[in-house]
Amino acid sequence: MKLNVCVFSFFVLLFLSLTMMVTGLLFLVEVSVVMVEWEFFLGEMFFIILLDWMSLLFLGFVSFISSMVLLYSNWYMGSDENLIRFVIIVLLFVFSMGMMILSPNLVSILLGWDGLGLVSYCLVIYYQNFRSNSAGMLTALSNRVGDVALLLGIALMFNMGGWNFMYYFELYCSDGVFWIIMFLVMLAGMTKSAQIPFSAWLPAAMAAPTPVSALVHSSTLVTAGVYLLIRFSPLLEGVMWSDCLLFFSSLTMFMSGLGANFECDLKKIIALSTLSQLGLMMVCLSLGLSMISFFHLLTHALFKSLLFLCAGVVIHNLVDCQDIRMMGGLSKLIPFTMVCFNVSNLALCGMPFLAGFYSKDLILELLGGGVLSVFSFVLLMFSTGLTVSYTLRLLFISVSIYGEQAKVSSMNESSLYLNVSMASLVFMSIFGGSMLMWMIFPSPHMICLSFFLKMSALFCIMFGMWLSITLKFFDLSLYVVWVSGVVSYFGSMWFMPLISSGSGKGLMFYGDKFMKVGEMGWLEELEGKFVFSYFMIKFTLFIQWIQNNLISVFTFSFFFWSLIIFLS
Repeated sequence: MKLNVCVFSFFVLLFLSLTMMVTGLLFLVEVSVVMVEWEFFLGEMFFIILLDWMSLLFLGFVSFISSMVLLYSNWYMGSDENLIRFVIIVLLFVFSMGMMILSPNLVSILLGWDGLGLVSYCLVIYYQNFRSNSAGMLTALSNRVGDVALLLGIALMFNMGGWNFMYYFELYCSDGVFWIIMFLVMLAGMTKSAQIPFSAWLPAAMAAPTPVSALVHSSTLVTAGVYLLIRFSPLLEGVMWSDCLLFFSSLTMFMSGLGANFECDLKKIIALSTLSQLGLMMVCLSLGLSMISFFHLLTHALFKSLLFLCAGVVIHNLVDCQDIRMMGGLSKLIPFTMVCFNVSNLALCGMPFLAGFYSKDLILELLGGGVLSVFSFVLLMFSTGLTVSYTLRLLFISVSIYGEQAKVSSMNESSLYLNVSMASLVFMSIFGGSMLMWMIFPSPHMICLSFFLKMSALFCIMFGMWLSITLKFFDLSLYVVWVSGVVSYFGSMWFMPLISSGSGKGLMFYGDKFMKVGEMGWLEELEGKFVFSYFMIKFTLFIQWIQNNLISVFTFSFFFWSLIIFLS
């Protein structure tokens, strides 16, 4: 029963994904849109589903990656006692994402949005230890900021005649309400896609099982904010919030790329690369390139899910070791996994004719010929070089024969479920980018740039290769003592996890002091104990004294009320 539940879910999701992909391509060719509306509660409430090429194609990709992840889970978590529970939670996760994708209504979007937050919390705390619990609370509380922003947006749209945001694309005006709504939607997208200052939860969510990471960090949870802003992109153009989004997303790209070069945890390096690519998608959205952002969203989902699956095979075979410094010589031990790992890494770099090349090269050339400021352009190009740097660093350390060799006598990658899932994603990582580009952008466009702008991407790639080789062959331990503060700052995402979780020693020390001195000290004496001892007890004793029926009480009461009546 445990082995069949993953295979059955795999076939169901694979059938749904193929159906939705073919239907989405037909909608794309015929330029058709279908809106299905259910009316209930006597015309007061409506449930609407929007079927167009974008929603169907994205949901097809989500179902395809989810099917491969569940097939992979049959190998990775086959010995888990709670495998059926795990599969049900993953299917709920996919259902919540589908509900968010297909809905043009802000209220039903919130249902899928909250479903993603709740189910992601259940998946992050799946292993039930202190680290998973802390990561789950950080993930849930960070995403609640976006939930509150969506609730406020629903409240502001209450008097506009409906919550279907597509109705307002042609009626856009400079009204202050629209500005506030777009600020709230942008805030929700930034929290779900972990942009600065909400970036701390994304690497912390690595406490979840690796199949969950492959699903969450490729096509579901972290891309929900990008997809929401893609849907709202006609309203985002021309407002001042787009400049703020450009600034924060550029900083997110730079921060995550820099942190990945100082990180030694394999899963956190891949998580930081996800954060960097999300920043790139947000940069495109802030400049009005919503279709290019959606194109990169699909291609990134393919090779990033493959990258996580390969990382899971390595970690599983190394007995839960995630330190890349202990992974030398893996190409001889697990050759097929390392081939898939290299393909996905090169696609992430933008290797020509792989999936990532078609979207990343197009983005860099369009941004080079756009209206970017010098600061944003330099930051973007430098972040691209950092992407190449940490990717080649992974290849040098974990694949080559140099460094610390993996101390494992035998490794296993002979499972049929494992090979089918990874081989399918390798095929899509190689051919998916070209197929998507031919379908989404059938008409070619000429991009004319100067020689310097045309070669700037190549210069940044060469810089990233030089930096990676320097970090690999130059021993950082010689001078890590006097730059330990710099390394700690860059490698800890600019101390954002410390600030977001409040786990600093100073905060915990003063919090403990306040609890002892305040809540358990004079504050309790003035509030709880004072009310109880000096009011309730005294008042209760007075009532009991009256109820003793003493003759003195009755005599005093008789003369007191007689005097009151006489004076009145």
